[in-house]
Amino acid sequence: MNKKPAVLFVCVHNAGRSQMAAGFMLELAGDKVEVLSAGSAPKDSINPIAVEAMAEVGIDISNQQPKILTTEAVFESDAVITMGCGDACPIFPGKRYEDWVLEDPAGQNLEFVRKVRDEIKVRVEKLLRELLPL
Repeated sequence: MNKKPAVLFVCVHNAGRSQMAAGFMLELAGDKVEVLSAGSAPKDSINPIAVEAMAEVGIDISNQQPKILTTEAVFESDAVITMGCGDACPIFPGKRYEDWVLEDPAGQNLEFVRKVRDEIKVRVEKLLRELLPL
């Protein structure tokens, strides 16, 4: 049996975009995908507006903690999705890399964060279809 694909979502602070993406992937893929998230310069806690925006769609990310990006996390992942962290991610041959250009929700209001959340959901759904074709 093939091992399940591992996806690493990375943004600078690991407090908003990458946490929302990981939340959607966990919700949509269940245990079919290994989900990791990290940041090149993680904050102390998750953006409370991101937590609120995800709660509106029934996904609780309040218990997550920002984590530092490690070379091991990238190495163990099949797909590495970056969101504005630029060259901070190490590159390994044979990995799938995508850079999702998404506005940073830090310091923004709930209405703004909802738009970012909804864009992330569309991208996660597309990624999931590509990782787990029927």
